[in-house]
Amino acid sequence: MTAARTSALRASLGTPEGDDIFGAFDTRVARRLFGLARPHWRTLAAAQTAALLSVASQLAIPLAIGRVLDSAVTRSPDWLVFWLVLFAAAAFNFVVMLFLEPWLSQRLAQRLINSLRRDMFIHLQRVSLSFLDRTHVGRMMARLQGDVGTLQEFLEGTTGVLGDFVSLIGVAVMLLVLDLKLALVTLATLPVIVVLRAIWLPHSQRAFRRARDASSAANSALAENINGVRTVQGARREAVNLALYREKALANFRAQTHATGVAQIMTPMVDFLTGSVLALVFVLGGAAAPGGQMQVGVLLAFVLYVQRFFEPVRTLSMQYTQAQKAVAAAHRVFELLDVPLTLQAPTDAPKLETLEPSVEFRNVTFGYQPQRPVLHDISFTVKPREVVALVGPTGSGKSSIISLARRFYDPQAGQVLVGGRDVRSCSLESLGRGIGMVLQDPFLFTGTIEENIRYNTSGATRQDVVAAARAVRAHEFIERLPQGYATLLGQRGRNLSMGQRQLVSFARALVADPRILILDEATANIDSFTELAIQEALRTLFAGRTCIVIAHRLATIRNADRIIVLSQGRIVEQGSHDELMAREGLYRRLQRSSHASFDDVGAPAP
Repeated sequence: MTAARTSALRASLGTPEGDDIFGAFDTRVARRLFGLARPHWRTLAAAQTAALLSVASQLAIPLAIGRVLDSAVTRSPDWLVFWLVLFAAAAFNFVVMLFLEPWLSQRLAQRLINSLRRDMFIHLQRVSLSFLDRTHVGRMMARLQGDVGTLQEFLEGTTGVLGDFVSLIGVAVMLLVLDLKLALVTLATLPVIVVLRAIWLPHSQRAFRRARDASSAANSALAENINGVRTVQGARREAVNLALYREKALANFRAQTHATGVAQIMTPMVDFLTGSVLALVFVLGGAAAPGGQMQVGVLLAFVLYVQRFFEPVRTLSMQYTQAQKAVAAAHRVFELLDVPLTLQAPTDAPKLETLEPSVEFRNVTFGYQPQRPVLHDISFTVKPREVVALVGPTGSGKSSIISLARRFYDPQAGQVLVGGRDVRSCSLESLGRGIGMVLQDPFLFTGTIEENIRYNTSGATRQDVVAAARAVRAHEFIERLPQGYATLLGQRGRNLSMGQRQLVSFARALVADPRILILDEATANIDSFTELAIQEALRTLFAGRTCIVIAHRLATIRNADRIIVLSQGRIVEQGSHDELMAREGLYRRLQRSSHASFDDVGAPAP
């Protein structure tokens, strides 16, 4: 995918224009959408067959009813029995197909949607964080949920489209066969419907577009308010936020009700035409029947066919609108699936387990936005089993360095090497196994404490989990919980304190047993008493491992093998604690500062 294409995708995900549900009807997207059904062609064929059999029954029933009436009037018992049997067979077949066709259609749709959701889930877990950084989460979730829902609704009814076309043609043929003059009167309404639809379509497009944009804005505001509810309550902004949301909700209500009205206006128009044609048929047919120019049964069959004629017209009219929505939704879904996987590795990439656990930066320049670098020509080496601390004010690039080391991003210039190999040539799976991370705000998943500790080490035994928890001083508080290690955690582990969540994340890192360990201010949210209690655990954790550490308290980095001091994305000095204190540099000023203007960061003593 070109840079321009990627840029356009990011723009479409982050702006209302990206939610336009009525773009051009892209036949390529339509072909790709229906291409998803190829693995399920048997189910598709069965659903289409059921739809056609249902149409055959619906075409036979009016004719059979009319012939039954004529046979009764003319007192022809043999023909009466024949047409009654035909009617019964057609009615039975119609009832069976009326169940079978939608059941098969929905079964097919559910399979396709399940495959699509699985592919989207897999793909979005593999895309670069740089893409997610630039993507509005609320609008992306609208694609993952709303657009997929639109596709599901369309797919559940799409197998009936062929049946509607066949029904429309079949009914027209039957009308022409029964009475040419009345058939021409009926078919003359088609141009009227085409003109009405041509007038209605632009208005419906604008109405649906406004409804989609209003819905997206309201949903985004709701999601943002829920995610930031702690800040909202802390600032007592409930009333203000409610007023702001009420405006968006009211705009959404008005847009949705207007779109609903516009969408439904075609139905009474078609019904009015149906009534008008039926009136003409009754007048003309009723005048012809007494003179013997038309049989009563034929007139009855013709009336039933006229009613049947306008049903597929109405359905196809709505299906066209739904198809436009579905293709536009599919286009947005495929945009997500087509996001390039920039962080890929060659198939023959070496495993990290076979390399020395060293980390090296060679002339690295990096920016989350390439035109605005946050790291400038960074070069340093972390030797195997060396503990290196990164220190510097907020925004100096510390977290960016560890993100590059773990290859969450790729630099714009220079190289990041692990074990002497560029991380871009290393297996992503082995990087995940070989480099462990403990972050300042640990993310715990819904599940038990034991499941969270062995989250990235599925083969760990219960004894391994307990041993790791004991080592980081987490076992005591876990055992005090009502269900112990089986305690179910809520969203992000909110039923634990911040310090307890951090201890669980330490245990998770210890169970994974990585050769390279990264701590990003991992003790920032632990009180001083707790931090002192886990110093011994951290010594165990650091033993025999290569460590890069950003810590909250400068006083804890004294025993680090080396301290690298950063400022504005550049290395300004490095050395041991004593060497740096002997200089009149930034590190010494940080040590003497009142902590008001800087992030006091360092590494826990190994």
